[in-house]
Parts: sequence; structure tokens; C-alpha cells
Amino acid sequence: MPILVVHGYAIESNFALQGSVRLSQINCADATSFVAMLGGIFESSPWVAERIRDRRPFDSVEDLHRAMLRAVMESGPDGQLALIRAHPELAGREAAEGSLTADSTSEQARLGFTALSRGEIETMRELNRRYREKFGLPCIVALRLHAERASVLAEMERRLAHDGETELRIALEQIGHITRGRLEKLLGEG
Repeated sequence: MPILVVHGYAIESNFALQGSVRLSQINCADATSFVAMLGGIFESSPWVAERIRDRRPFDSVEDLHRAMLRAVMESGPDGQLALIRAHPELAGREAAEGSLTADSTSEQARLGFTALSRGEIETMRELNRRYREKFGLPCIVALRLHAERASVLAEMERRLAHDGETELRIALEQIGHITRGRLEKLLGEG
């Protein structure tokens, strides 16, 4: 089982745990196990799980997810920016290096972002560059909301017309969709 050590916690890849965790286990877990189970839901940001462990018990996946999103909103602008910046670009450097998390790899692979042609890679590099130059952030897209790669590219292109405040709000909304899907997979509901 893949293990990632972040902030002193040994975090098992959520990808490896998919469907094997029950909400009752999360509610009863000790602090370290709690963060190990949920620390990867928000991309490379176990601090979200750390901040909600004392808010247990959770009545449902929705209740758990709402608590996690609340922790992000309570983290203020600096915490939110750090969370957004923890995400990889689509078909970006991390994908090329093979350093995506298991969850991100799975999400990007579903739409073929991990197996692009040379021309498609160049298109993605250009979109990522333009977005990062304008907003200073990776473009966060909840791939689970898309049936095909072309709609993701169209969304990225469309979002380049936004202002920074709008994109921050959209990035957090997209992270909400991503993390809801990850929780559903972890708990065998997706």
C-alpha cells in the first residue's frame, strides 16, 4: 500500500484505500489514523483533515465533506491559496515526472491526460502557461464533471477571460467537486 509521509503523518494513498473505509472507522479513529485515512482527500494538504478531527462524529459523507470545506474556508486567503497551489497542472510537470498523487493520476488518466500526443502536450503546456501567467495558479478543473477531454480544454480556455477573484472562487468550487468524488471513492459510495 503506497505510503506518503506529510507533516509527520504516514498517509496511505486514498487510491489504495478506495471503498475499504467506513464512516464509522473515520469517526472512531485515533488522531493519527484519522489523518492517515483523510489526509490525501485535499491534494497534498493533510492540514484539512487535521483541522476537522475534533469535529467528529460525522453523520454522513455529506456532513464530513461539509466540515472539510468549512475548514478550508476558515483557513483564510493564505490557506486557500496554499491549497490551490498544491494542485498539479493538468498534463503538467508532475504528470511528466510521474510524481502525481495516485488520486490525481487516476483522475487525469480517465480522460487521457496522462497519454497525450506531442501536439496535445504542447496545447496543454500553452494553456497552463497562459493561465499561470494570468492568475499565478494552476487551473483547477474537476475532471469528474467532464465526459471528454475536449470539454476540459474548452473550460480552461473560457476561464482565461475571468478576473482573479472569480478564478479563486471557481478553483475552490472545483476543489469541492474533486474532494467530494475522492470521499465517495474512499467510502465506496462513488
